[in-house]
Amino acid sequence: MRIRCWGSRGSFPVSGMEFIRYGGDTACVEVESSKGDVVLLDAGTGIRAFGNQFAAAQEKVVHLVLSHAHLDHIMGFPYFQPIYDEHAILNIYGGQCGAGSMETALRKLMRPPYFPVDLSALPAEINFHEVGADTFNIGVLKFTPIRLNHPNGGCGYRIEEKGKVFIFLTDNELQRDNPDTGLYEYFEGLCEKADLLIHDAEYTEEEYPQHESWGHSKYTDVIKLALAAEVKRVGLFHLNALRTDDQMDAIVADAKKIIRESGAATECFGIGTGFEVVI
Repeated sequence: MRIRCWGSRGSFPVSGMEFIRYGGDTACVEVESSKGDVVLLDAGTGIRAFGNQFAAAQEKVVHLVLSHAHLDHIMGFPYFQPIYDEHAILNIYGGQCGAGSMETALRKLMRPPYFPVDLSALPAEINFHEVGADTFNIGVLKFTPIRLNHPNGGCGYRIEEKGKVFIFLTDNELQRDNPDTGLYEYFEGLCEKADLLIHDAEYTEEEYPQHESWGHSKYTDVIKLALAAEVKRVGLFHLNALRTDDQMDAIVADAKKIIRESGAATECFGIGTGFEVVI
């Protein structure tokens, strides 16, 4: 399973010299199975760069799995080149969100006064698949939905192939008490011994008190989860839009120090545009 990041910022895209190393696009992660099945996780502005290579690709089927419908996770969709290709087939997976279904949310996004092209006018074949609590498969990849602790709800995903496990948990607040998730126990069980965990790490300890209940985590809580679940590798994701490269490097260095002092062998890194790993 190959995982590649096309965008890792939270809230809104940024640009400037201080955001070069980690990039400025919002959430979009590509997962490719050993059999060549390609799935995109979320449609932030990072999806545009992936879509630009689509015209030359032999494969005209795209699978898009959405975590939720907040704007930073779908704002790239209207600029995703495959939706304007009459030969393309786009399968979109997502659960219920604040607007109802994911299809309803995207239809609201792609209509005046927000966008000039209506979803119904797109030439690509677009199929919507409702995500509930049950597992589902895309090619040889098995997806298990994970309830996010986030305003308006949402889904993270446990993705498995041939005994390898990748956990994608963006926009998830670990510390806030939520009876639906059962705090850490719920997430620990689903993340146990995963090969790779990519998790929301929006805040520092100092920032969190002003943003409690906003649906995002302190990076220190992400490390606690990774250690408790004994994951092999943990990637810090949904980077604060105001976080510079140097500030992010300092956070990664501190996270590695926490892991080192615990005696664990877990690897840790900040997820930026262009990040790629094979598990």
